[in-house]
Amino acid sequence: MKKLALILALAASHSVLAAGDIESGKALATSKTCVACHGSDGVSLIPENPNLAGQHENYLAKQLHEFKLGMSSGGKEGRVNAVMGGMSIGLSDQDIADLAAFYASLTPPDGTTPESSVEVGHQLYYAGDPERGLAACTACHGPRGNGTASSGFPRISGQHADYIKAQLMQFRAGERANDMNEMMRSVAIKLTDEEIEALAGYLGGLH
Repeated sequence: MKKLALILALAASHSVLAAGDIESGKALATSKTCVACHGSDGVSLIPENPNLAGQHENYLAKQLHEFKLGMSSGGKEGRVNAVMGGMSIGLSDQDIADLAAFYASLTPPDGTTPESSVEVGHQLYYAGDPERGLAACTACHGPRGNGTASSGFPRISGQHADYIKAQLMQFRAGERANDMNEMMRSVAIKLTDEEIEALAGYLGGLH
């Protein structure tokens, strides 16, 4: 209970910090070369990197704070990523707020779903697998994959399949551990490689 209360308190504090200035965030994204990996419009041309356009402001701020914490704590806390840790370590709270506001203001991309991902991806996303205690993705991320800003669940529709696959693999292995109340880890650990592949592809066209 104490752990959950702490997580909710941190999420609330980050949602407050995420009310930044869009124009300042745009200038900062260019000066910090964020555009090199995430595109000038928040849509990455590199499938291993996430699209940031239209992502919820408080979620973006939370991730930047946790990348920064991962670096400053030597990987003992937060979200560990060498590249993003290095990029975020010098950011102030206001910088983070401004960047989050800028990327949240951009238009999210539409994507496509390969036919090979539809059957399994649709089943898992909308129904899960009750026999394995596997919750449907739609329970948190919504019927169109838009998530909810107030609850801290991210937009996942239109995202690169390679990025989604990598994140699910990391959650399953426990290498990414910044999910609220271990919710994503508890889901991902029940997924097979084939199911992760199908879900990652399916989300591209879910919008």
